[in-house]
Amino acid sequence: MSAALDLLRWPRASADAARLALWTSAEIAAATGGTAYGEFQVSGVEMDSRDVRGGDLFVALKGEAMDGHRFLDAAFANGASAALVDREVDYPHVRVEDTTEALKALARVSRERASARIVGVTGSVGKTGVKEAIFTALERTSRGAAHRSVRSYNNHVGVPLSLSRMPPRSRYGVFEMGMNHASEISGLTVQVRPHVAVITTIAPAHIENLGSMEAIAAAKAEIFEGLEKGGTAVIPADSEHFAQLRDAALAQGAKVIGFGRGENADLRLLDALPDGSGGSLVTAAFGATRLCFTVAEPGEHWIDNALCVMAAVHAAGGDMGAAGLALAEMGGLKGRGARLRAKVPGGNALLIDESYNANPASMRATLAQLGQTPATRRIAVLGSMKELGDLAPAFHAQLAAPLAAARVDYAVLVGQEMTALAREMGKDTLNTLGKPIAFAHCENAGEAIAALQEFGLAGGDAVLVKGSNSVGLARVVDHFTAREG
Repeated sequence: MSAALDLLRWPRASADAARLALWTSAEIAAATGGTAYGEFQVSGVEMDSRDVRGGDLFVALKGEAMDGHRFLDAAFANGASAALVDREVDYPHVRVEDTTEALKALARVSRERASARIVGVTGSVGKTGVKEAIFTALERTSRGAAHRSVRSYNNHVGVPLSLSRMPPRSRYGVFEMGMNHASEISGLTVQVRPHVAVITTIAPAHIENLGSMEAIAAAKAEIFEGLEKGGTAVIPADSEHFAQLRDAALAQGAKVIGFGRGENADLRLLDALPDGSGGSLVTAAFGATRLCFTVAEPGEHWIDNALCVMAAVHAAGGDMGAAGLALAEMGGLKGRGARLRAKVPGGNALLIDESYNANPASMRATLAQLGQTPATRRIAVLGSMKELGDLAPAFHAQLAAPLAAARVDYAVLVGQEMTALAREMGKDTLNTLGKPIAFAHCENAGEAIAALQEFGLAGGDAVLVKGSNSVGLARVVDHFTAREG
């Protein structure tokens, strides 16, 4: 009984008294400068009619190739309560001149009314996983009053959509920001206005557009431009671009927390041991404090990610104990490390789903993870890495060494850019056991499926599927995991 009474006496914050509705028709009209037709409340905001749930506001965005107004009937059939539109319609709605600008205005008001501590996350590799881990930790800290951008909603549409969805009761908000070109994060961070700005790592993603690693670091450092006064920058101390990132953060008046393995790291790895389940037991130092926690996600890169998460949670005023529990319980995300079973002759094969994205750094990290995975045979399905420009052939050819180090038995290379790697492996590349690596070079996901079927997956195999999203390797994952019974 005393435990129940203690729970009822849990300290309440002013946000606990806020109403549960996300937006009223009057608030939407006031925020966007539009006119409300009908009186309504909405519990969510959505831009894809297929994802609409009961009570949502459907935002009918217009692009060069698509007009969301065409999907109003579908949105209301799925339960939309109202729509944000630029014309008169036969449903409850708020009419504005430009729905894209109206969504940004709604996001701006949402951010202004929030009393939440806001964390912004960017980086060349790992930003979605780190964002999810920070959110999970802060959700524990706040008893469920944390909000975050879902999926990879990290661009000029996804960020304002995610902001507009933040409940007024939120105590924490975690938002991912991505970019392909310089100045893109500048436009996003001024919307998010984070109290904590996180950069996971700097790697040659989008180097085709940006030209150099220094330019990539500068583009990521744009996140500091939106920092609230007295904010904190969380940056990778082991990066060769650490000084560039630190100086950019200090120029914006930020406090800096470096995480990593080197002596210059504020939150520094002391030791990491296998936990017996594929994850790691981590010991780290943060000043005079010693942190000991488990990281469920496999791979050396997740040890570094975990240090980043701990630093961000501390900077946001969250509970680092809750962060440790979150890291111990996290599973891989679809397309970003989910570990799935594929029913095959002789039992089950392990399928590691990394099909959403790929760059040279993440390819090496996940191949190393495959090499550490117990398996009868190791198979790698690797899709082309995009936006590498003139460096693409060299970066692809360089994957021969990590393939060999991972003791891969069979590789399926998918896409035209993989020609350079196929050529390199044609020189009789040997794995660390001295065996040549068999491989097939395919044009698309359909051919990759056929190659795997011809090879013959068997129980005990471990299969890594990784490539840029445009290669479509999610189809390979879906094909083999759909067999699970």
